[in-house]
Amino acid sequence: MSILSLRNVQKRYHNHIAVNNVSFDIPEGSIFGLLGPNGAGKTSLIRIITGITGADSGEIIFDGQNINNIRAAQIGYLPEERGLYKKMKVGEQLVYLARLKGLSKRDAKKTIDHWFEKFEITEWWNKKVQELSKGMQQKIQFVATVMHDPKLLILDEPFSGLDPINTNLIKSEIYELNQKGATIVFSTHRMEQVEEICEHIVLINQGQKILEGKVDDVKNEHKENKFKIGFKGGMPSGLTKDSFTVISDDHDELIIQIKPGHKPNELLGELMQKGVNIQSYNEILPSLNEIFINQVKGVSYE
Repeated sequence: MSILSLRNVQKRYHNHIAVNNVSFDIPEGSIFGLLGPNGAGKTSLIRIITGITGADSGEIIFDGQNINNIRAAQIGYLPEERGLYKKMKVGEQLVYLARLKGLSKRDAKKTIDHWFEKFEITEWWNKKVQELSKGMQQKIQFVATVMHDPKLLILDEPFSGLDPINTNLIKSEIYELNQKGATIVFSTHRMEQVEEICEHIVLINQGQKILEGKVDDVKNEHKENKFKIGFKGGMPSGLTKDSFTVISDDHDELIIQIKPGHKPNELLGELMQKGVNIQSYNEILPSLNEIFINQVKGVSYE
């Protein structure tokens, strides 16, 4: 079941098509990666979903309703750029933002106190935003995004400015919110983070969708028949190389690529016949970073 469905969404700015007939579904309860290089159209899509701008054409359905009919409190948006009032005190600002999302003043303060205690930042209540470091501001922005308990969270580069400790802290909170039922849209160009966190992805380039699916399925669809062979005692000479190409040979590890029309078991059988002491024989799946680069470089549009 999808919590958000985009159907042929298009957005043009003057002579530039920022979003070109994009369609995809975000499964409810998933952690979903919205990927693409800079200028791909990710931010334009996010602005349309959050109601900051409108689509020129197409339809977006959120939780069974047209996106234009939902309450803003059902979505939490963490922008890449800070959206906080620098001269306003942190606590007062968060109460104000919570009230805009429909919380009473009492509930707002209670919720903010909960998050401040959780993040061990209770002493920040009366600090002005401009007194905080970039990483500290990011934590406050995160609290502002989640404190009204939205169904859908859109996080645009959520780890920007955070050190490794605070990155793990926010990451842990993302997992916990997801386990409690929130759907997370994670927008980034950092593929290693996507590979660790996301279950499903869509890749946008030049305003168009170029691939989507479960992370494991995407990696399997783009595999290149590469295998890593671990062994002891040396590799015998005279191997039949009609079925494979050696990519690297490093002491007790061989990386090969099976040629088209051949199967991995052909080489495995030959190695066993020659008495090679095989320790491991594993297929190498491409990383999302490799897929990302190949897809973005290899796609051209008319």
